[in-house]
Amino acid sequence: MSEDPLVELLGCLRSANYHFITPTPETHRRVIERRSEAKDLRDVFGWSLPFAAELLPARLVDLLREAEMVQAEGDLLESRLRVSSLYAGLFLHSAYPTDDADSVFFGPDTYRFADFVRGEIARMSKARRLVDIGSGSGAGGISAAPLLADARVTLTDVNPLALRLAKANALHAGVTVELVEGAGLDCVEGPIDLIIANPPYIMDEQGRTYRSGGDMHGAGMSLDWTLAGARRLEPGGRMLLYTGSAILSGRDGLRERLEAELPQLSCSLSYREIDPDVFGEELDKPAYADVERIAVVGAVIAKA
Repeated sequence: MSEDPLVELLGCLRSANYHFITPTPETHRRVIERRSEAKDLRDVFGWSLPFAAELLPARLVDLLREAEMVQAEGDLLESRLRVSSLYAGLFLHSAYPTDDADSVFFGPDTYRFADFVRGEIARMSKARRLVDIGSGSGAGGISAAPLLADARVTLTDVNPLALRLAKANALHAGVTVELVEGAGLDCVEGPIDLIIANPPYIMDEQGRTYRSGGDMHGAGMSLDWTLAGARRLEPGGRMLLYTGSAILSGRDGLRERLEAELPQLSCSLSYREIDPDVFGEELDKPAYADVERIAVVGAVIAKA
């Protein structure tokens, strides 16, 4: 039995055939407006509804308490964690709503990111080392690892809670990972021939780590991480970037900057829109007054 209560919690949920696909926050909000209290495991660990202690097996409540991931809500309890299904695995992340600065996000972007990464890796030659920058729950690196036999997998994040959950998720998945706390690639040592990244890409008034992407209407961090990754890649290496970019007057500023700067770093760029329109509600905010839409994009950066 694992000494980590979070790993045991995932094991218990798997044994119970738990399955939950996490939607957007707006969909989540609408669904739980119809309900007030959890009736089953999915309500507790998926929909983040308050629950009576007797609803769950006693061991599950004990594990939440051991992990300090449960809180009182009147006469009921609330899990501070959600658990989402991705491929055949389960992944811990933060409960809804993800308002805290250190929230660990998982949602539709996570599913698209994992699909993008796995699809590109299937077309690549063998990699020796994978680094997932700003890995959050670790879903990208952990789900990619089975396609990269014998590759060293490194997950980085500035958020200690993210690394704690990523560690549990990796142990549950049977994937060996190296965890590095720090921004970008600053604390990652040694050669790298494959980088994956799903940076924050929204201008977030609350400054939440998982969401706030900086300047360029939220694309600033994506640009910085990509250029830093391009400098660190070994010859023949690849970086797989999944992010969002605000479109102004039909122009994609992130794409234009990457096309201008990557050739100077001996890198080529393949760039495409994966979803032309996400987070439309952001356009109501003053910071997006000149934005037409926010597109989700996938970029492959190849080092000569």
